[in-house]
Amino acid sequence: MAQIKSADRISKKYAEVTPQRAQEYADGVANPRTDWATATKAAEENFKTGVTLAANAGRFGRGVLKAGSAKWLKGAKEKGTARFGAGVSLAKDAYQQGFEPYRSAIEGTTLPPRYARRDPRNLQRVVAIATRLGQVKDSATK
Repeated sequence: MAQIKSADRISKKYAEVTPQRAQEYADGVANPRTDWATATKAAEENFKTGVTLAANAGRFGRGVLKAGSAKWLKGAKEKGTARFGAGVSLAKDAYQQGFEPYRSAIEGTTLPPRYARRDPRNLQRVVAIATRLGQVKDSATK
């Protein structure tokens, strides 16, 4: 029989030792062995294959059921709430850059006339915006 420490002992060491490795994490991020974008793009076919195989085998749904809403809620409350504000603040510039093409598209869209409240022709204003935003999205992913 193979010898291995108990799950409790392994997880205890993980929780105690790993947080002390923040500098090693920072060093690894600053000096990666391979450029992230290059390596990730090179793995695109493997990603597609893996996702397709997992989807066809029903692994996504089984994983969701195994984790359950309670696990998601616990993580969202205990980690997400504490990290939310800082994450949003750090993402400000990326958010602005990512949203700008859509903001510009909305600003540049000529809307049909506005009619009386609840007039179904007003929906054409929504269609104009949705159509333009779809065009921007399609051109961004080409």
